[in-house]
Amino acid sequence: MKEFRLHTMESAPEGSKPFFENSIKNYGSLPNLHAIFGEEPAALDAYQQLHSLFQQTDFNAEELTVIWQTINVAHGCAYCVPAHSLVASVMGVAPALNDALRNGDPMPTPKLQVLHDTTLAILRERGQVDDAVLERFYDAGYEQKHILGILLGMAQKVMSNYINHIAKTPLDEMFQPFAK
Repeated sequence: MKEFRLHTMESAPEGSKPFFENSIKNYGSLPNLHAIFGEEPAALDAYQQLHSLFQQTDFNAEELTVIWQTINVAHGCAYCVPAHSLVASVMGVAPALNDALRNGDPMPTPKLQVLHDTTLAILRERGQVDDAVLERFYDAGYEQKHILGILLGMAQKVMSNYINHIAKTPLDEMFQPFAK
């Protein structure tokens, strides 16, 4: 079977090189996920834009982490779970929250639990979510814009989780301390 290539700045298609520069600027090196996405510049561009746009939603760092890790864990992504553990750490998210997400434990607050449950329901039910789930979500203080934000984060995570499964993306050294 043909393996996916971990592109470098030298081997990447010309269209990917500006995105590689962006990755190196943001991470200090080129993450293997981005090196694989570099095969198709439009896919790498889309992934980076989705990541940036998701961080511009009305979710705080804890909520972003809940959405990312809920999806990563549900998809069983051996690359993204440790990668987003590092991201959570950098964003100042308490390790206990990240550990709870990774271990399937209850969230530390009722509002974060509702966010976790709603994200899982959208994922598992492929958007055909029961009205009772949405009512709990809105009763917790979230709004319709937050549903759209979850979907934005989900689009990003489907891209990364699925390519990591298909390509068997090797875990970068910087993420290895967060692997279990």
